[in-house]
Amino acid sequence: MRPYALIIDHESCWGCKTCEVACKQENHAPSGMKLIWVQEDGPRMIDHRPDFHFRVEVCRHCEEPECMMVCPEEAIHKREDGIVVLNSEICSGCGVCAEACPYEAISMDPQTGLAGKCNLCHHRVDQGLIPACADNVCLAHCIYFGDPEKNKAEIREKHRIQP
Repeated sequence: MRPYALIIDHESCWGCKTCEVACKQENHAPSGMKLIWVQEDGPRMIDHRPDFHFRVEVCRHCEEPECMMVCPEEAIHKREDGIVVLNSEICSGCGVCAEACPYEAISMDPQTGLAGKCNLCHHRVDQGLIPACADNVCLAHCIYFGDPEKNKAEIREKHRIQP
């Protein structure tokens, strides 16, 4: 199988947070738990004008996921297609995975005490669909899913950046 990736064009993000809403709706994430979130930097004044920057934060589905290696319950596994999935039915809620993640992409459910993370909507991917956050909900069209090299090339072309 070919590896999938969620590629974010941070330069195009304007902070609408529709990715957060789509993810929360698709995955029934409880209040207080974010599987994808938009970091806001600003406002600050540059040349007497307000300036904002936004950065979409989400699990990077690492090549060698630290979270998977430290989970004592083996509740996290990496699929052949590169998607890193956390099985909440096996999770004990110890939080070791959240501490190990260098991207702070694992959060603890305040209601159940169990860990949660982006699973790239693998239930949708298995049906030939794309993750909810990338399914044309992003108003800035800055979330791409699929072949990482193809998506990076598309972003470079969009910004007319030569490799």
